[in-house]
Amino acid sequence: MSKQAATGTLVRRLRTRRRGDSPAQEPRLSPLWTFVAWLATLAFFAPVAWMVLTSFHQEADAATNPPTPFAPFTLSQYELLFSRDITPFLLNSAMASVISTLLVLALAVPTAYALSIKPVEKWTDVMFFFLSTKFLPAIAALLPVYLIVKDIGMLDNVWTLIVLYTAMNLPIAVWMMRSFLAEVPKEILEAAEMDGANLLTVLWRVVAPIAMPGLAATSLICFIFSWNEFMFAVNLTATQASTAPVFLVGFITNEGLFLARLCAAATLVSLPVLIAGFAAQDKLVRGLSLGAVK
Repeated sequence: MSKQAATGTLVRRLRTRRRGDSPAQEPRLSPLWTFVAWLATLAFFAPVAWMVLTSFHQEADAATNPPTPFAPFTLSQYELLFSRDITPFLLNSAMASVISTLLVLALAVPTAYALSIKPVEKWTDVMFFFLSTKFLPAIAALLPVYLIVKDIGMLDNVWTLIVLYTAMNLPIAVWMMRSFLAEVPKEILEAAEMDGANLLTVLWRVVAPIAMPGLAATSLICFIFSWNEFMFAVNLTATQASTAPVFLVGFITNEGLFLARLCAAATLVSLPVLIAGFAAQDKLVRGLSLGAVK
């Protein structure tokens, strides 16, 4: 067997071992705790379900007190949303969130590799420096950021949001990826280096497959933070680069709150995050619990 084949076999064995025991060996919750878990789930899901239900009502039915959940359903609110052209706002949010998340991963993975697998000197000080960048409230940096962006002529530009979201999410991603990569077995890295693999090959062929749950968890959290960001988006954009959260503010007017239409818009804006979370739920749970149990 060649060295490359042996390394591949070792990767597969370690990934299989890290999946944990079989379902038959997993401890089961008592019926009481199962009931409590379902109750908590329903409590968190109830506002979302109410929002979706309200989005299918007319404004007159949504504004009644007490509310009328079984009023006639209609799709008129969604038709009005697309008549107001919500698509550019969704595309701006998708572009800013996806590209910034990819940039964060491209920067965070090598950084976390240097701080965990190949630790640099005084790596704890480096980690504290990354964390200290989150101590400053974002509102305190708004005015300087606005003036800088205005001076360089980048107001109302989606690339401005991409740069800001990358800088905002990078410290979180480095901290998360550092804990994930610290769990990668050193033996497999030594075997890859003995086979002559360079740094990029080790990161792409060895580290990435093992740390995939951590990558999925980190990317999903960065995507959610970028998608939901409002303060910089509403202050640094106007017409060309406004994102989906900025679009939602348009339903709060001097004439009152268009509740049904706002619920329809919030449902549409929430769908990409819900779909991404549902698609990556297995990797997300494994990634967030990685290293919790030795």
